[in-house]
Amino acid sequence: MRRLAGLLVVPLLLLSTAACGSDDKGSDSASMKNGLPAITAGEKFGEKPTLAKGEGDPPKDLKVNVISEGKGPVTKKGDAIQVNYLGEAWDSDKPFDNSFDRGQPFDVTLGAGQVIKGWDQGLEGQKVGSRVEIGIPPELGYGAQGSPPSIKPNATLVFVVDILKATTIPKSATGTVVAQDDKDLPKVGTNTDGKAPTVVVPKADPPTKLVSNYVIEGKGAAVTANDTVVVNYVALTWAPPPGKKFDSTYDLGKTANFPLPQLTLKGLKDGIVGKKVGSRVLIVAPPSMAFGAEEKQGIPKNSTLVFALDILAKM
Repeated sequence: MRRLAGLLVVPLLLLSTAACGSDDKGSDSASMKNGLPAITAGEKFGEKPTLAKGEGDPPKDLKVNVISEGKGPVTKKGDAIQVNYLGEAWDSDKPFDNSFDRGQPFDVTLGAGQVIKGWDQGLEGQKVGSRVEIGIPPELGYGAQGSPPSIKPNATLVFVVDILKATTIPKSATGTVVAQDDKDLPKVGTNTDGKAPTVVVPKADPPTKLVSNYVIEGKGAAVTANDTVVVNYVALTWAPPPGKKFDSTYDLGKTANFPLPQLTLKGLKDGIVGKKVGSRVLIVAPPSMAFGAEEKQGIPKNSTLVFALDILAKM
């Protein structure tokens, strides 16, 4: 089965429980604090930090230092969180990445395998509003392969992360079931048990224009083009009937995050924008609003794509 997310959005920190931190504080110096590189400027929550270069041997286990504790709820596995961060290798004093300069926070669902394991583990169990510093050994980062050219093989990484907010993700769309009266469109199941809905594509010619219809109409706010949405979906090609599945978040047991400004499949983006959070939506994207005349990872060229998509939250 082909993974759709990699075709749609620009990946960041992608690799694939309570926070695991060491109680060994280590020795402090001008460039080290509690066993991790010291923040030498911009120490307050919300400020872009500057990190010293690590001294001595890096920690062999995941290490989490709370720089300042927030007053918000404690994050848990499955939450969609929004953060600002700066990342640096242990043996460097120059960041390889940070969200502060971009002015765009990063959204991730904890425990969904969307980021390196050190992030999933180090950010779980922290309070919203906190600034934490995380030392991540190679096996919880990018391992022996690294992430060239920015991250060398077997690199220990250090991140300063501001946890801006967290949202609990429901297991399913909920709301008012909407009649599906058009016999020439796919029929989508209306179950709300967290399992994948059925999708049956009719033996009919596909529509030539974008279709975006409520299957279940939620009660949340309407999605805008600048939002990041947390979704579950089943994705199929129209042909051959009754549709051929090529991707499903349900099969992986993990939701997906779609930052809409980065979503490259126009039909999917246009089909989501304007719909209410909490809804299940049928989206049918004609080739001109999908992958067109290109074959993409086994999806035939000129394919009409069908999505049954639950909009679980927006960030």
